[in-house]
Amino acid sequence: MPDGTPQTATRNGRAPAPPPVGALLRFWRQRRGLSQLDLACEADISTRHVSFLETGRSQPSRGMLIHLAERLDVPLRERNALLVAAGYAPVYSEHRLDSPAMQAARKAVELVLTGHEPFPALAVDRHWHLLAANRAVAPLLEGVSAELLAGPVNVLRLSLHPDGLAGRIGNWSQWREHVLSRLTRQIEAGADPVLIALRSELQGYPAPASGSEGGSEAGHHPDVVVPLRLHMSFGLLNLFSTTTVFGTAVDVTLSELAIEAFFPADAETAERLRMQLAEIPSPPRGEG
Repeated sequence: MPDGTPQTATRNGRAPAPPPVGALLRFWRQRRGLSQLDLACEADISTRHVSFLETGRSQPSRGMLIHLAERLDVPLRERNALLVAAGYAPVYSEHRLDSPAMQAARKAVELVLTGHEPFPALAVDRHWHLLAANRAVAPLLEGVSAELLAGPVNVLRLSLHPDGLAGRIGNWSQWREHVLSRLTRQIEAGADPVLIALRSELQGYPAPASGSEGGSEAGHHPDVVVPLRLHMSFGLLNLFSTTTVFGTAVDVTLSELAIEAFFPADAETAERLRMQLAEIPSPPRGEG
């Protein structure tokens, strides 16, 4: 349930009852910065109807709930919560990535990751937990604490933790600002309490003791994109990243999956990555 949604205490005070559907609709409308009139215009219904739905004077149909959720850009997971709050069964499925129903999607992820080699690429869930990675990611993890690599691996924690990549990031302040800004945008869009807690944790990490050269770079972006500059034993890597999502997903898990692909920002980085991958054995045919 999104952080900040209304809670109704039970009589014994032991556990909060799920909020009514009207309160959830109001929460998402306000989260999107819309007035009742704004939402009415977006959804092509009357302002009075929006008001009645939010106050509980009218009960929304399943179709109306889905219609409003689409206009409010509510994540699929929370759309199911809206439906359940109104007494309907969830519409959107949620399968594990390793389930038979996800075979085609899983194969697509594997093809994208493998096809991006010799450059690093990884797949993450909505909380930035690592789901899969190609072989080019392994060389970037040299010197990382084994504790941070014990599952589930959180890639944002891995990048900013003092025992993770932080000490190797040349533009640590700039990269930290980028990571926190991106996390904040996710929180503003979905109000996920796990992401809120993660942001608080990341904000508390100290600057690396190695004295990153990026201390004065926060807020300054001389490049076309925010780079990730990693000082590795095999040389400096200048990288930038792109994000790929499933644009037509109607499964909760798939809608929350993202592929982060890193590209070389210069020829030297490209060559270093190619050389590193050449030293890693290819998986046996039929695996990976």
